[in-house]
Amino acid sequence: MALSRVCWARAALWGSAVTPGPHVTRKLQLVRCGLAWGAPRYLFPRQLLIQHFWTPKQQIDFLDIYHALRKRSHPEILCYLEKVIPLVSDAGLRGHMTELCTKIQHGTHPAVHDILALRECFSNHPLGMKQLRALQMKALSRAMLLTPYLPSFLLRHRLKTHTIVIHQLDRALAKLGIGQLTPQEVKSACYLRGLNSTHIAEERCRAWLGEWLQISCSLKEAELSLLLHNVVLLSVNYTGTGR
Repeated sequence: MALSRVCWARAALWGSAVTPGPHVTRKLQLVRCGLAWGAPRYLFPRQLLIQHFWTPKQQIDFLDIYHALRKRSHPEILCYLEKVIPLVSDAGLRGHMTELCTKIQHGTHPAVHDILALRECFSNHPLGMKQLRALQMKALSRAMLLTPYLPSFLLRHRLKTHTIVIHQLDRALAKLGIGQLTPQEVKSACYLRGLNSTHIAEERCRAWLGEWLQISCSLKEAELSLLLHNVVLLSVNYTGTGR
């Protein structure tokens, strides 16, 4: 039983990016047919090959490309957080939110307690999962490398489902212990959660993952909108993420 939990947690670290969807499988079939018919060369390995077949250089280059895509949504997400500050009814929480946004905008990596102090704001109006606006959900979807081109109710359902899964994986990973992970598993776990770990030393990745787990394991299911936003809040200014 313990071994199965370890294997499940480790397999899950790689996330959905490693598992090809139906359209990727179809592309691979087309590529194989093309090669059989003498296609001249592989032009798009990032789109046509799953991560297992990438060369080490391709792994770094392609993960950089994917991170650049999700990083484009960061300013939009942070801007939305600033806009909803006046909608927070509690004066103390408004002050905490203002302070957090200011720190992040000035390039400071927030402490765990800075983020957890706002859990109430993300459990109901204005930032609870059920209260998120369409534009914010689209930006959060891009930050999670999910397509934003869906109706609002599907975006909300999918974001909630993905966040719940990550939350469950975090609890399993916390029981397993970060020290039990290999360097590659640590980097994969960080990347899945929003950090471009390809250019960060292993020790720094382990420290960041520890911060993430501390936040995640402190949250209830009703507060998981904070974990969803944490993909940006905890990663955007972390040391070594200048790309």
